[in-house]
Amino acid sequence: MAVQINPSILSADFARLAEEAEAVQGADFLHVDVMDNHFVPNLTLGVPVVESLARATDTPLDCHLMIEDPDRWAPQYVEAGASSVTFHVEAAAAPVRLAREIRAKGARASMALKPATPIEPFEDLLPELDMLLVMTVEPGFGGQAFLDIMLPKIRRTRELIKKHGLELWLQVDGGVSASTIERCADAGADVFVAGSAVYGAKDPAEAVRALRAQAETATAKASWACDH
Repeated sequence: MAVQINPSILSADFARLAEEAEAVQGADFLHVDVMDNHFVPNLTLGVPVVESLARATDTPLDCHLMIEDPDRWAPQYVEAGASSVTFHVEAAAAPVRLAREIRAKGARASMALKPATPIEPFEDLLPELDMLLVMTVEPGFGGQAFLDIMLPKIRRTRELIKKHGLELWLQVDGGVSASTIERCADAGADVFVAGSAVYGAKDPAEAVRALRAQAETATAKASWACDH
């Protein structure tokens, strides 16, 4: 399982987004947090900025929609240039239909779970997805402390993915840093969103490389990866 590092531009300088995208050369995706001040108590950016960012960088965009009514809005982010679109299951009216629409438009379909949302009720949906995001903080703001109590949920999710033999990416987002990424990898995550740990570093590209190395080392020793 290939480790992926997705720097979150929520921690970047919004006045220099094109330059900030270039500053993380070697990243697998750029993670773009879209917040509407309704589903979460914060307001960030929307379709026009994603369109501009997609033109400004060759790094694929991973759009995380923390918004109400993703059934209506998510397809527009694919049209804007996103390569992966994540909707929150708590906000989606018809998650299977939405995942299929995102895929039909040519992007990877991903579903996110807030910390209090269990994975088990959605086991049957997993084959409809390309990625599942387990939030390791409450969505809405960057720079929050990692919630260790999410590690068992990551393990359970990885077990369900293996149970069904799926090639499903398992992403974590929230408080991912040099001090937490190895625990996430050991639990079963293979896609890591890092904001301040990357953009708060003196050399963001080097921070990406260092986080990747840590995650790869932890994954190589992890029981879930060894018997995959």
